[in-house]
Amino acid sequence: MDLNNILSQLESANEEENEKLLQQYNRENCHTFSFDQKEEALRSKLCQSVLSVLGRQVQPSCQRTCLETLRILSRDKRVLAPVATREGMLTLGGMARLHAGEEGGDNQKGSQEDTQSEEEERVVVEALKCLCNVVYNSPAAQQVSVDVQLAHGLCTSLHTARTWHHEVGLFTLRLLFLLSALRPDVRGVLRREWHALRLLTEVLEHTLDVRWVGPYEAASPDPQALPMPAEDNERAMEALKALFNLTLSDAGGEEDDHQFRLIAAILRHLLMLKTETEEKTEEAHSHAVNLLNNLPVSCLDVLIDVPVQGGLDKYGGKNMDAVQVLLDFMEKRIDKQGSNYKEGLTPVLSLLTEGSRHHREIRRYIKAQVLPPLTDVKIRPEIGTTIRNKLVRLMTHVDMGVKQTAAEFLFVLCKESVDNLLKYTGYGNAAGLLVARGLLGGGRGETQYSEDEDSDTEEYKSAKPFINLITGHVEEPMPNPIEEMTEEQKEYEAQKLVNMFDKLSRQNVIRPMGVRPDGTLAPLEETLCDPTGDNSASDSD
Repeated sequence: MDLNNILSQLESANEEENEKLLQQYNRENCHTFSFDQKEEALRSKLCQSVLSVLGRQVQPSCQRTCLETLRILSRDKRVLAPVATREGMLTLGGMARLHAGEEGGDNQKGSQEDTQSEEEERVVVEALKCLCNVVYNSPAAQQVSVDVQLAHGLCTSLHTARTWHHEVGLFTLRLLFLLSALRPDVRGVLRREWHALRLLTEVLEHTLDVRWVGPYEAASPDPQALPMPAEDNERAMEALKALFNLTLSDAGGEEDDHQFRLIAAILRHLLMLKTETEEKTEEAHSHAVNLLNNLPVSCLDVLIDVPVQGGLDKYGGKNMDAVQVLLDFMEKRIDKQGSNYKEGLTPVLSLLTEGSRHHREIRRYIKAQVLPPLTDVKIRPEIGTTIRNKLVRLMTHVDMGVKQTAAEFLFVLCKESVDNLLKYTGYGNAAGLLVARGLLGGGRGETQYSEDEDSDTEEYKSAKPFINLITGHVEEPMPNPIEEMTEEQKEYEAQKLVNMFDKLSRQNVIRPMGVRPDGTLAPLEETLCDPTGDNSASDSD
């Protein structure tokens, strides 16, 4: 449809003709996401013309059609100048029933609490969709949103969450997520002045139908209950993403501490829920993990302090159901073929690492699942299908962040004891972590752990003298390659090897290294000249 023709008709046509004209444009372009650059100026004029129509007293059906046109046009970030103005954003905010800015109030007919017709509700939804696109695609619109206090209008809307229709709630939460993601300066204002943390927590609590049986304890979901409805799940995911943004900052106090513990309890409830598909359940768990990572680690005890529902005597009466869900989620992410480990796996590894570092019962439980007492040491630690085998394989992953996070997780489970770690992984797999932590000479990390015993099995004790410390397993006896050589041949081969290393070293292909007394690496010549070498810091578990 010719844009020049649309523009000329919009100027002279009446409301009904305008609506039909734009409906035809919308039908032709509803699936268009890539636009002709030559028509940028015309599309920008169309944005301005549609806003002019919206500024008149037109019927809700015409408003909806205009907003659909704007939503299509807002997919092109290059034509948003007419919309990314104070007037344009206040018009959209008014249509969305967001009480943003003083001037926006004049355009708004009522509030969220008012009874809306189905057509009026569609107008609100289309306006929210437009705002999502415009805010996402236009830095200028982001700034105007701050100026007209659009976030305040969104928080006002959160007060009426219990009466939301699905799409109104979904796009209100999505807009709040986008604004808090793209404008970090808004996050503090949202938390301090407009109490968005509390409001979003209440939205999540209502959406997930949380019923409290204790201060930070939600009643367990009924095993026979139907899965969470898809619409509830969608809104919950948007609320979790917005909460993630708001908890990125370190600002906190007594009120925030209470709120964080409340969020942790709700997230525990979410971890125990099932959605309509396995993929949606995994997505929900992923968002829960991301948000838990932002909470103070001291709040993680809420995950296991479930007195009404009880726990295991073996772990101080703590309930480990949520921790087991996190372990299962971690293993699924490890097994996921072709996945991005950095984004998909490292958050849950980091969460379990910090939980284990600061909460003894969590560490003891996870270690029993991940690093049970060794019985068969004839197979290399990285070979096999157990969760330990999978994690040890990750210790030599090509992605530095992934391998460091996996190694740190296992190290914490071993109470940061080098000897204990090597028992489960072998020196070769653990070398990267030991270099990074300056522990090549042995010893422990800096964290203090409880003195609970780690008992070895009889099978391990009997095999221990024969374990290859580098590979971490008992190797089959191999023939000695120099057994048949004469002393002269042995000397010749040794000298040949020395010459090869010397050549590579002189060409800077390799650099021989040694270990300093503090456990860090240094050029070999420096370590040989250091008279203070002392390896007495090593201890055994």
